Amino acid sequence: MALTKTPQEIEKMRRGGALLSKALGAAVALVKPGVSIKELNDLAEKVIREGGGEPSFLGYKGSPDDTPFPSTVCISVNEEVVHGLGNRERKLKEGDIVGLDIGLWLEGLCTDMAVTVPVGNVSEEATKLMRVTREALMKGVEAAHVGGMIRDIAQATEEYVKPHGYGIVRALVGHGVGHKVHEAPHVPNYVSEHYPAVQIQEGMCLALEPMLGLGGDYRVDTAQDGWSIVMRDGSLGAHFEVTIAVTKDGTEILTPLPV
Repeated sequence: MALTKTPQEIEKMRRGGALLSKALGAAVALVKPGVSIKELNDLAEKVIREGGGEPSFLGYKGSPDDTPFPSTVCISVNEEVVHGLGNRERKLKEGDIVGLDIGLWLEGLCTDMAVTVPVGNVSEEATKLMRVTREALMKGVEAAHVGGMIRDIAQATEEYVKPHGYGIVRALVGHGVGHKVHEAPHVPNYVSEHYPAVQIQEGMCLALEPMLGLGGDYRVDTAQDGWSIVMRDGSLGAHFEVTIAVTKDGTEILTPLPV
């Protein structure tokens, strides 16, 4: 499968990204104390389907033996940094932070994005964690250009986060996207020799997604539901993600963040 996309495919992903941003924005606007996780999921799915898209996470299986993912949106609260189940009746509380990770298929191609937002008034440390995670994502976007290396993205992200002392999740990384939900190459948020050197080519579409832990520990565990990824130290986790297209004219965010 090609690592790159044609201009025509990128245009389709641009349309998909606009719809995805609209769906995520609708869910984010609904976030407040007393709203259930399932209500957020159901609204986002409604917007996707009304726009002609299909959820890419609903029914997703990482491998043939996996249990299919049961919701359209991954909704993660507090120490759940990613992959929280969106079909839960759990109600959000004042002071929570909630991550919403969402993907869709439109015209045969998929896009992917995520934000973490406050529920009512949250602590200063939670606010800073979300701000730094978002800014780290943008540093990665700025570092992506034709002829550069995937390592440049990892280095820009890590260097921005380090002075703040947050843990950069290592078990999960960004990835190529478009023809499949997850494609090569891996796009880590930290520099590691464990990942092969990959040059960024014209037409690459990448999902960049830093995940940070407030407590400084990068380690995570899988919850009993088999999907939710939680910070091992129990601290707050934050996650932001955009899909980008890297072209000769520059790098474009195909999934504009709604907030």
